[in-house]
Amino acid sequence: MCLAIPGLIIEINEKVATVDFGGVRQKVRTDLLKEISVGEYVLVHVGFAIEKLEKKDAEETLQILREIGYDIGG
Repeated sequence: MCLAIPGLIIEINEKVATVDFGGVRQKVRTDLLKEISVGEYVLVHVGFAIEKLEKKDAEETLQILREIGYDIGG
């Protein structure tokens, strides 16, 4: 099973963003997205941001993941 996790962009340096996943920060490639900004949520799979998400959608997804037992933080 493959799982993509929503995360919050906190920094962008060319094609690499630092993304916060409930307190855990990871470097993520952004090559697949045209325009992203600090403060936006992205869906991340295997180290690549694959889609931008609205804040409401990201928060709902994170809540569902917490409810089924994933330790996402927050």
